[in-house]
Amino acid sequence: MKHTRRSRTARLAWLAIPVATGLLLAGCSSSGTTGKEPQTITFAFGATNDQDKAAYEGLAKAFESENKGATVTTENLPTQSYGTTIATRVQGGNAPDTFYAEGGTGQSNSILPWAKSGLVLPLDDASIKANIPDSAKSLYTYNGKIYGVPLGTQLNGVIYNDELAQSVGVKIDATTSLDDIIAQCSKARAAGKTIYGLAGSTFQNNGILAVALATSTVYGPNKNWNADRAKNKVTFAGTKGWTTALESIKKMYDAGCFQDGATSAGFDALTNGASSGKILGFFAPSAAAQQIMQAAGGHVKLVALPVGAPQGTKTYLSLSADQGVTASAKTKSPKLATDFLKYIVSDKGQAEYSKQVGTIPVNVSATSTLLPQYAGIKDEMAKNDTRGYAPTEWPNAKIYTDLGNGVQGILTGQMTVKQVLQQMDTDWG
Repeated sequence: MKHTRRSRTARLAWLAIPVATGLLLAGCSSSGTTGKEPQTITFAFGATNDQDKAAYEGLAKAFESENKGATVTTENLPTQSYGTTIATRVQGGNAPDTFYAEGGTGQSNSILPWAKSGLVLPLDDASIKANIPDSAKSLYTYNGKIYGVPLGTQLNGVIYNDELAQSVGVKIDATTSLDDIIAQCSKARAAGKTIYGLAGSTFQNNGILAVALATSTVYGPNKNWNADRAKNKVTFAGTKGWTTALESIKKMYDAGCFQDGATSAGFDALTNGASSGKILGFFAPSAAAQQIMQAAGGHVKLVALPVGAPQGTKTYLSLSADQGVTASAKTKSPKLATDFLKYIVSDKGQAEYSKQVGTIPVNVSATSTLLPQYAGIKDEMAKNDTRGYAPTEWPNAKIYTDLGNGVQGILTGQMTVKQVLQQMDTDWG
């Protein structure tokens, strides 16, 4: 449980949380084949749990049912080494026909570097391009061609137990400002709870919080900030919004919005705090909400919310569509592989995957039916008060790692906000 992004390992750490928190809550082709191509393709992924495995296998089976005579053979590779394993196979010319990959750049299994090297298949189908939202196209496009499709969209924000919160007089929704949230932290403390749990010793948890805030303070006013940074028009240290985002985390910490011992806490603190009802929410990709609710057997209802922006700043939703699927340029079945990816990004494919893992379909519209946990952000999505997950366009993973580690340093007094941002500028290169 988006680069540099959250690395594959970072994401897997998130996906491991819910299990333990159940109580919370044709013919010629570009690859050169001729004649009738094989009607069997492979689809590789690294499923973290049974739910993920079922989702991937469900896509394969649903595609087969709609394409009689076609077979998709699934291959579940070891999770922790998935990124390097798949990269080795792609570069060695023996990749699966289709496989899980990360949109954008900066990871061992990122799609765009492979596209640049001619290692993945260009998807020459107009409906594929049409079904990928504009906000995600850059993650899958190289030189005007599409090389992969997103599996779904997730909100990077807060998994929140609203019923538990209201029972102690805490009221937070998608429109609540950060100032109003901070003002309620003492009320939660008085009831023996904290509004948020923070695994402060992990760069992943700190990073998702920092980026969620910066989505509003930096990318809200300037959605092209990453492009401007690449052109050296702006810097992390020189952008007021980045300073505001990190200073806001310190304000939350000082106001008791996180549990005691947050700076040294690991993911187990979220697990234990959630299962005991001592934290009202924690920072994670939104698919975690469904996984937790299923693990709890329907005994808890959770919602996905953004991290509120400081007073006077508009709150934007941080959405990531970086988890995707691509196809090998070496496949002997380029048309079948393309058709499979076309299905994944179709309305039916997105509905199938969303139902299994709790994501938002990438082609969602104002009239789309969303899972119940997204009811609180539907208005913001309809108004397009959204931004992509910023680190998916950062050039290397060290930037995100140093951001997350830097947040811990700020909270412990070992680093200043300026030092963290200057390090991120150095990392960018």
